[in-house]
Amino acid sequence: MMIRMLSENGVLRIRLTSSLCLTQDIQTQIFAKIENVEGLNHFDEILAEADGIILSRGNLGIDLPPEKVFLFQKSALHKCNMAGKPAVVTRVVDSMTDNLRPTRAEATDVANAVLDGSDAILLGAETLRGLYPVETISTVGRICAEAEKVFNQDLYYKRTVKYVGEPMTHLESIASSAVRAAIKVKASVIICFTSSGRAARLISKYRPSMPVLSVVIPRLKTNQLRWSFTGAFEARQSLIVRGLFPMLADPRHPAESTSATNESVLKVALDHGKASGVIKSHDRVVVCQKVGDSSVVKIIELDD
Repeated sequence: MMIRMLSENGVLRIRLTSSLCLTQDIQTQIFAKIENVEGLNHFDEILAEADGIILSRGNLGIDLPPEKVFLFQKSALHKCNMAGKPAVVTRVVDSMTDNLRPTRAEATDVANAVLDGSDAILLGAETLRGLYPVETISTVGRICAEAEKVFNQDLYYKRTVKYVGEPMTHLESIASSAVRAAIKVKASVIICFTSSGRAARLISKYRPSMPVLSVVIPRLKTNQLRWSFTGAFEARQSLIVRGLFPMLADPRHPAESTSATNESVLKVALDHGKASGVIKSHDRVVVCQKVGDSSVVKIIELDD
């Protein structure tokens, strides 16, 4: 594989080429790190090409006036959310490199990153050379969990639907309908059957308050030399998406499966949810799946 860098009108463009591109899909995702004014000026173009965005606020704090950094963070995260692409925020608890507890400002900063819509928090020196790496991860995790409890999902959902507008694409309509149904019936989890992971990521785009269990169903492929299953990459790459919990289905169940095999995979997903503690008896579950040429959103209520 070769990486080519092209400069056009001051914009750095990265193009991946591969001698195997005719027989093998490129599975590596590219996250663009925004860390200077040039990246800010071309943010929309970079977002359109990248699979995700990393906001390097430490370097941005040097190039930007301090009073402007928060405004860019909110704007960038909003654009990533509306595009349905993961956004990662860096430099949140620098003081924990040498201290057991973050400052009050840092704790608030972590919570605001969650409330602004970030998918993940990227730690640096705190865990690379810090004295308390385990405590740092635990502390940031607890702050994120508390912030998620007060996240205004209803307002966010309405704003996202309004931003997307009408007419929606078929997949966008199914994703937003699944989230709306889950909210109305107070479902404990949304289960999405997918082969590429795209449908599950679109559901997560609407930030449902309940977990999204992405059941990735492998596809059998061949390049005329060997047979292979796809799905492991798609499941693993979904881990960075907020609220998404992927699991890989049995490869003996094809993506275009029958009703019987769909029910079999659904039972496995429900059992996994029960074992994880997110599904309990008498809970309602919203299931998003493809049956033939149709996409279906259904609500099921569990028995004992």
